[in-house]
Amino acid sequence: MLRFNVSVHARPRSLHLGPIVDNRGLRLQTLAVSPMALGEPMGVSFEAVQSHLNDLPRMYFEPDGSFVWVGEAGDLKSWQVDGIVYDRNGSLHSVEMKGQCPEQAFDMLLTAFGWPETDFIFQLADEALFIDEGEFRRFTKIR
Repeated sequence: MLRFNVSVHARPRSLHLGPIVDNRGLRLQTLAVSPMALGEPMGVSFEAVQSHLNDLPRMYFEPDGSFVWVGEAGDLKSWQVDGIVYDRNGSLHSVEMKGQCPEQAFDMLLTAFGWPETDFIFQLADEALFIDEGEFRRFTKIR
């Protein structure tokens, strides 16, 4: 199970390693990302994301881009992800998501956003840090 409060962005072309930061008992390799570098298109359209997400069971997607996805009743651990997708110039720009879900469900969300063809970086909202996918998965696993 992953727990997160994150913004997802396409990996910018100009990206540098940031400092290693201690957070929640983990040493995280951060990324130094200029705000001007954010905004690379994620490789899929808003409409494609909407279609993909609408196909997921127990997904509620609004035309404004907000969504709620809940686990199946009877799951050993209940879960829910709330989010919103943003587009710009015909392509997905970024996604904000908060909640918790199994890693397989998280991968289904990322697939809707263009992964694995598009590499992502993750901005931890509470910590105000950018990290890559490997660090994100390590950080968000519920202990």
